[in-house]
Amino acid sequence: MNKEELKEKYGKERVPHQWRGTDFISTMVCTFFGSGMSPKAPGTMGSLAAAIVAYPMAILFSKADFATFQIENFAFNSCFLLAAIIVFFAAIPFVKKAMDDTKTEDPGWIVIDEVCGIFMAFAFVAPATLLAQPWLLAVGFGLFRFFDILKPLGIHKFESFPGAWGVMADDLLGGIYAGVLLAALTFAL
Repeated sequence: MNKEELKEKYGKERVPHQWRGTDFISTMVCTFFGSGMSPKAPGTMGSLAAAIVAYPMAILFSKADFATFQIENFAFNSCFLLAAIIVFFAAIPFVKKAMDDTKTEDPGWIVIDEVCGIFMAFAFVAPATLLAQPWLLAVGFGLFRFFDILKPLGIHKFESFPGAWGVMADDLLGGIYAGVLLAALTFAL
């Protein structure tokens, strides 16, 4: 994204408590249980909440025999992949309803897309690796936020998908890019 597109997207006037314009369930899903209600940097707060939740998920997934699958030298986490896909498709109707109710397009308080992206980023690392090297959670968080904010490599084009699909799709792709770099980092180390 160039500076003008960033200013247009993030320079919008923020309406406090805009999320109150929709029902409670949609609010809880879209704000990831309130993390998107932060008055400053709601996307970062939603991503941080997802990264924090990812650690106990990795503990749970490390006990599952089917959690990790290998392609050549890279180990992938099928449970985080499944979680990202479930969040992606399950969130679409809630995001659509919240945007329709509040008459907004991709407001900052909708952070379920960041949750999907974080889970997708961690799908590229085996659960045992995340547990053995918890600093990878911080690195994955940072990489995902980089791709989510700057939207390089065609990510911004996914925002043009209609409605809730555009809200969710760009973060899913950002999570894939972050995951590929995270996998390359773990492989290099």
